[in-house]
Amino acid sequence: MPVPGKPSQDFIPIKDIRNGVMVLNNGDLRMMLMTSSLNFGLKSTDEQAAIIIQFQNFLNSLEYPVQIFIQSKRLDIRPYLQMLEEREKVQLIDAMKIQVHEYIGFIREFTGRTNIMSKTFFIVVPYSAGIKLGGSSGKNSGGLLGGLMGGGKKGATKKPSAEELQSFEEARIQLEQRVSIVEQGLGRCDIRTTRLGTEEITELFYKKFNPGELDASVA
Repeated sequence: MPVPGKPSQDFIPIKDIRNGVMVLNNGDLRMMLMTSSLNFGLKSTDEQAAIIIQFQNFLNSLEYPVQIFIQSKRLDIRPYLQMLEEREKVQLIDAMKIQVHEYIGFIREFTGRTNIMSKTFFIVVPYSAGIKLGGSSGKNSGGLLGGLMGGGKKGATKKPSAEELQSFEEARIQLEQRVSIVEQGLGRCDIRTTRLGTEEITELFYKKFNPGELDASVA
């Protein structure tokens, strides 16, 4: 007898997302930073040494753990090929038209036998707060992510009280101070950072737990 599958939100320990702050089921808070990459191999020896020292100083300055998350996904090359085909059509010089056509063929052949991957880098900054924000009268309602992740039992979500909102704001301020320290430390390593908002975080988890839709779009 087949065992019914669990909805995706049962595997996500996130109760809510408010102003870019994730509230976990246990009341802890998380914020996410998207960071730029750094081509370390192209740096000179002195530059590499300076980056290593700055990153070491950054890690030693932290009084709390951080999580480094790398997302790899297949790169959709179709828009680039479409742009090349449009340029091929408007080329007036036959030699240039031939070169563009051959280049398109090379890209198609290369991507056909090699998976071209794009990588995105994230830093997760935690804060243990034990925050309570309302609740739900139905089990496993999934909070903000419930409907997005595909189903789950619906329940009437209770609005957080004024005291709960105040506790959340106080904890959020503490968390943002930690995030600022991380931003400054990575900035000294020549790494740019961007704070993820509620929509970006929700989209990130949606794509993470619905990979089939993403694969179908690039097939």
